[in-house]
Amino acid sequence: MSGPAVNGLSEHEVAARVESGLDNRVPDKTSRSLWQIFRANVLTLFIAIVGTSFLVLLLLGRWQDALFGLAAAGNAVIGAVQEFRAKRSLDRLAVLDAPRARVLRDGKILEIATADVVRDDVLVLRAGDQVTADAAVLEAAGLEADESLLTGESDPVDKDPGTDVLSGSIIVAGHGKARVVRVGAESFASRLTADARRFSLVNSEIRNSLNRVLRWIAWGVLPVGLVVINGELQARGGWQDAIATGAWTAAMVGVIASVIAMVPLGLVLLTSVAFAVGGLRLAGHKVLIQELAAVEGLARVDILCMDKTGTLTEGGLRFEAVHPLTTAPDHGWQQALGWFATEPEANATARSLAAAFEDDGGFQSVSYVPFSSSRKWSGVTFGGSNGTTPTWILGAPEMVLAPAGHAEVLEQAGELARAGLRTLLLAGADGLPGAGKSATLPDGLRPVALLTFREQPRSDARETLDFFRAEGVELKIISGDDPRTVAAIARRVGLEVAQGFDARELPEDPLLLEEVMASNIVFGRVSPDQKKAMVAALQRRGHTVAMTGDGVNDALALKTADLGIAMDSAAPATKAVARLVLLDGRFDRLPEVLAEGRRVIANIERVSSLFLSKTAYSIAIAVTFGLLQWPFPFLPRQLSFTDGLTIGIPAFFLALMPNARRYKPGFLRRSLWFSLPAGLIVASALLALNAIAPSAGRTTPETMGSAAVLTLSVVGLWILAVVSRPLNAGRVGVLAAMCAALVIMLNLPLAQEFFILSWPPDVLLMTALAAGIGGGLAIELLAFLHRRKFPR
Repeated sequence: MSGPAVNGLSEHEVAARVESGLDNRVPDKTSRSLWQIFRANVLTLFIAIVGTSFLVLLLLGRWQDALFGLAAAGNAVIGAVQEFRAKRSLDRLAVLDAPRARVLRDGKILEIATADVVRDDVLVLRAGDQVTADAAVLEAAGLEADESLLTGESDPVDKDPGTDVLSGSIIVAGHGKARVVRVGAESFASRLTADARRFSLVNSEIRNSLNRVLRWIAWGVLPVGLVVINGELQARGGWQDAIATGAWTAAMVGVIASVIAMVPLGLVLLTSVAFAVGGLRLAGHKVLIQELAAVEGLARVDILCMDKTGTLTEGGLRFEAVHPLTTAPDHGWQQALGWFATEPEANATARSLAAAFEDDGGFQSVSYVPFSSSRKWSGVTFGGSNGTTPTWILGAPEMVLAPAGHAEVLEQAGELARAGLRTLLLAGADGLPGAGKSATLPDGLRPVALLTFREQPRSDARETLDFFRAEGVELKIISGDDPRTVAAIARRVGLEVAQGFDARELPEDPLLLEEVMASNIVFGRVSPDQKKAMVAALQRRGHTVAMTGDGVNDALALKTADLGIAMDSAAPATKAVARLVLLDGRFDRLPEVLAEGRRVIANIERVSSLFLSKTAYSIAIAVTFGLLQWPFPFLPRQLSFTDGLTIGIPAFFLALMPNARRYKPGFLRRSLWFSLPAGLIVASALLALNAIAPSAGRTTPETMGSAAVLTLSVVGLWILAVVSRPLNAGRVGVLAAMCAALVIMLNLPLAQEFFILSWPPDVLLMTALAAGIGGGLAIELLAFLHRRKFPR
């Protein structure tokens, strides 16, 4: 393709480029389709097991025993909706906010949609514009671009003819024209966010642990099911008799009851509900949860990485003070500063002077040299009423003054810079500065004053960082700015930092990078790829890493981190990949997130002991009763009854109660250490009941089932009491309500009819209670040993 003429592309040239696919459209897809989301949440092994069992019971006319299907359906719906929301957020991912682009075509300036820009278009750039595609500058008049969203460096970059201006950057000063060289997926912004568009779930220990348990159970379902079905049929006279008499239907119900009891469906559902409620609570504190499991994240984090601009600081510069260099400064220096602040092509630093210095309109410029980041100064000459032409120069001290002549001024400027202040020098002169691209300073410069500017730390930064340090969370500041400036900001928010590490000296060797990350706190001049590598290095050392940021340059690091946190001022791409977004930009929201994460993970660990105990005793009962060729002691509906009273209903309340206990790794190990022995204790109590019951008098399947339900309920409530400790008014209330509900349901005719329950004969009743109390005392001993092994 040939380049554009001076007056831009013609209509025919634009059409040819669109036909060749050289427009600015970006494919709007993530790696996760709706079918993939549906398949991941619905077409799973456990949904197949539960769904098949559900259909079999319906075909057998036993809909009362199919209540477990509701929990499975609820969990599938919550999971699918959660992932669909994440997909929709990623599909909206965009670096470019600009809805329109200004281009030159056929000699006319047109405003067109960003997607309609084509390669070789001439962009007409003005202050405030966001660049819509990578382009090479053709003409420039004081043109400067803010590339902080892309590179993390807050200093505006001078854009002279021949230099590139990147898509996603913002024009902050001057004006110019640029020819588009890369569009669509080839542009810098698109390539930077390509990795961010890939779908990934947050790293959740709770979810990972539950998935591991479910995989273990998956391997055990088939062999356990075979043992149970053989035992059920043998208990009913053998395979031939059971099939001939139709007793196989009752045997099938027993098999389904044993298999469904093994699957902790309620725990998976309750975990999703607890995460969702945590998300709603945080929404009330102006914290958006992009993915429910992210609520857990901050409870596990032991390193918090922060970008400086927009996270520790408010963004932008504030004029701080004037440091006079002479007792008799040239007349009009304050008005000159006011003119520099209000000049249309002023950069952000100069504009910050407007609050302190006012341009009274008394000066008329006769010559002006705009600021350039390469020469780092700007100059103006005013026409005086007495025929004089006073000249003022504003710029970096080391660029304006020759070291030999003004060593003291440069030393003073250096001291201010080491204190974390950006420093400019105002100097007066009588001669005219040279014009054009190779502008030169006039002779006889007289230093008048040093001007200092400061990035304003967030008012909540120090207190929040103190909180994290007190909680044992290590802090790292990772920025694209000068490491000396970043270190100075770190000291202002309470961190003890001698100096920052220049990321341009980071080693490429992964092991050496890990050592550098471990031994330093502040890092400057960090590129987007380096941020991602630095987070990964910390993770390789076993850390759980949270990362905050607001620029597109932070997007890849936020996605790599275990928990990405975006500020309200963040670029759309950064918000889309973050797990949490602080909607009001208040850094002090993070302690609230930490508290909510601790509540969720501590409470889910508490209730997981209930659900996993049920899985353990279900497997133990199924195997032992099957091997002994005894009928499975419960109907599915009776297990739904005991599950609701001893696990499901109380677990829901326990999962939502306050809990400020600090998180410790090893959630699954602690839960299983209690749950497995507890399950064996429950199974032993039921085995004892079934072994002793025949000698306790005449029994029927209905009375034996009722006795088994009573024994299981007593031991289950005892487990609930142990898991609820330390007890408070709320937990005691839940426990008392469940005990009362058990007594009521056992005496309610409608419940007795539906669940096929009745009060056992006196001797069998006493046997059931004795087995339950014996199991409860064994649970107390287990709880004592568990506290000794895992002290809180």
